[in-house]
Amino acid sequence: MPTAAPISVHSNFLGYLAILTAASFWATSGIFIKLIMNHSHVSAIVLAFWRDLATFLVLFFLNISFSGSNSGVKRSDWPWLVALGVSLGLFHVGLNFGVFLNGAAVTTIQQAAMPAMVIVVERIIWRESLTRHKIISIILIFLGTVVMLGSKALGEANVSTGGVLAGFSIPALYGVWSLLGKKMRRNYGPLPILTYAFGVAAVVLFPFQFIEVHPWPVPGNTWLWFAGLVGVSTVGAFLIYIFGLGRLSAGVVTIVVMSEIVFSAILARIFLDEKLTLIEVSGALVIVAGIVLLFTPSGMFKRR
Repeated sequence: MPTAAPISVHSNFLGYLAILTAASFWATSGIFIKLIMNHSHVSAIVLAFWRDLATFLVLFFLNISFSGSNSGVKRSDWPWLVALGVSLGLFHVGLNFGVFLNGAAVTTIQQAAMPAMVIVVERIIWRESLTRHKIISIILIFLGTVVMLGSKALGEANVSTGGVLAGFSIPALYGVWSLLGKKMRRNYGPLPILTYAFGVAAVVLFPFQFIEVHPWPVPGNTWLWFAGLVGVSTVGAFLIYIFGLGRLSAGVVTIVVMSEIVFSAILARIFLDEKLTLIEVSGALVIVAGIVLLFTPSGMFKRR
């Protein structure tokens, strides 16, 4: 009994560290995507397909090399794994259309609604605890996102039926694949889960490629940015994310991963010379406060 608490604390700490690292890796995707689209005329859907396909191929070879015979999936788990891949692929489609129809700022704010959805569903299905810290963290992160990106959202917003549907689908699909990833993580390692999931996601996005233009040849430096997008922003980020998902509840994970918004702003300032206003900095600090709240003794050191 005396050794149980330290193990739980250590496991939770690794989980938080993994999710924060994954969020910082995901934050680089905006930079890589912007560089790729500035140097080529590839559409968002085409880029999403090749990103998922390339990620699947990388994970496939890693899976063969490191997992070997342990990479199989039970027949009873295949429906859940296929659902994970489909939700991941549809999330990428919804995200691309969300940015196209509503603008990047509005889409980011819509994503900030995802933690609330996940925690409610998690409470119903797995009876996870709904603590005061979780509720306050969700409110702070959502408010901070609105403050940070609200002015941009007002300028970008274009209300339409498609935009409204995309707005609901983005946090819903984000939450679905996170919850399914949590379920699969209980029985499998990150590598097998993601290999199959990205394979299914690529299949889901494949039909869209017949109505899109695929630019060729691709400039040499674009391949470099694409390698970064796949290696850092996707393979690295998702592997670390699924690792952390095995140590924390899905609800807590979806709260902490919102730190990606802050990391994105910092990286954009460093690499793209995008300046932050005082209001945006204030919003970022509110988001940080919402995440730090989970690191208090009443939040972090409780298993759930």
